[in-house]
Amino acid sequence: MDIDVNVIEQMVKKAIAQVSNEGNITCAPSAQQRGNYGVFDTMDGAIEASVIAQRQLLRSSMEERKIYVDAIRQAVLNRENLEMISLLSVEETQIGKYEHKIIKNRLAAQKTPGIEDLITEAQSGDNGLTLIEYCAFGVIGAITPTTNPTETIICNSISMIAGGNTVVFSPHPRATKVSHLLVTILNKALEEVGAPANMITTVKEPSIENTNAMCEHPKIRMLVATGGPSIVRKVMSTGKKAIGAGAGNPPVVVDETADIEKAAKDIIDGCSFDNNVPCIAEKEVFAVDQICDYLIHCMKLNGAYEMKDPAMIEKLDALVTNEKGAPKVEFVGKSAKHILGKLGITVGDEVRVIIMEVNKNHHLVTEEMMMPILPVVRCHDVDEAIEEAYVAENGNRHTAMMHSKNVDKLTKMAKLLETTIFVKNAPSYAGIGVGGEGHTTFTIAGPTGEGLTSARSFCRKRKCVMSDGLHIR
Repeated sequence: MDIDVNVIEQMVKKAIAQVSNEGNITCAPSAQQRGNYGVFDTMDGAIEASVIAQRQLLRSSMEERKIYVDAIRQAVLNRENLEMISLLSVEETQIGKYEHKIIKNRLAAQKTPGIEDLITEAQSGDNGLTLIEYCAFGVIGAITPTTNPTETIICNSISMIAGGNTVVFSPHPRATKVSHLLVTILNKALEEVGAPANMITTVKEPSIENTNAMCEHPKIRMLVATGGPSIVRKVMSTGKKAIGAGAGNPPVVVDETADIEKAAKDIIDGCSFDNNVPCIAEKEVFAVDQICDYLIHCMKLNGAYEMKDPAMIEKLDALVTNEKGAPKVEFVGKSAKHILGKLGITVGDEVRVIIMEVNKNHHLVTEEMMMPILPVVRCHDVDEAIEEAYVAENGNRHTAMMHSKNVDKLTKMAKLLETTIFVKNAPSYAGIGVGGEGHTTFTIAGPTGEGLTSARSFCRKRKCVMSDGLHIR
């Protein structure tokens, strides 16, 4: 993309200053008061404003909802806005790649389903007509991660508003500025098309305390958490309707029937996408012994740096792992070049992923690291590879990939792992619509079973019955 980063940085600074100034305005929790553009001093204020907005939204027609959703899409796809939120996301969180944030934000705006997802069911017979429709749940409290802050706000806002809901966001504190900027942009766009004020709200100072207040507030009807296991457990323990999009540790299996050169490129492309922060991204490889050496060779041709010294592999693991065995925050979403540099290894920008051959029980295999480090496990045959992939996935049932031309083995892996997304012979990101069919979401709810969420995920199914009428057969 032909951009002037300095120009964009100046735009970002101007936008942040504008959001900060607007945030200093004292705002009562009124849906008619637009000066804050959805950013409130208190969580209670954000929720009360959202309640009023949701009542107004319920009086809007489906066509009006479509207009509101289209306004969100157009606001994000505006080049200046798209570049600003993508750059600020990387600068503030220090996670991921600007070019890939552009792709992900655009994808969320373009391929998140709107009102078309709300399909009506009809049953008719001698006793009349029954309609079953997807209807609003109410005010939704949504917790967003530091890894995909803007993408999650975009896709959640589209889906939830399409379903007749309003949403209160509790963003990760390390993504405060970009979240405020995006919420402001979206509310301004909605104002321009005559939408109810404050359909999208958030709090001025995100914190654990404010998240807890949101979860416990009686007017929040549903909770949606996109993040790690602890926050998913939190929303599931509230007693409210909860959708939890938790962790994954996606394995990829490569067998002897695969197109090895293509598989190697796809794996490196998927693993390096946004520096491996998407929960769908390739996290470990299980390769059949017969093709393992050639696969590694081809991966190196596509931007992989192979680490062979066992002592250096352990040094790498210690560098990026905290005392609890989890990834160190300061290395999540960092580039392979940056990580290798911390080990005194100098490489060029063409190096996108660090690979190494290890055993199946190595920490880098069993722990989701969310950085472009990709362990390779050599397996005797494809059946062993599939079994070990099942173990490494840790029962998250999130995402898995397989490169093979053997339909029986593809079917075996898909059935055994039961993942929400199973990608065959493509990079992981095909599973969310980049080079693959189907809709996009950045809230992939494995723990609570909704899978790839869309507008209908945030709705209640309601039945409307007319007895002894409108049956015309």
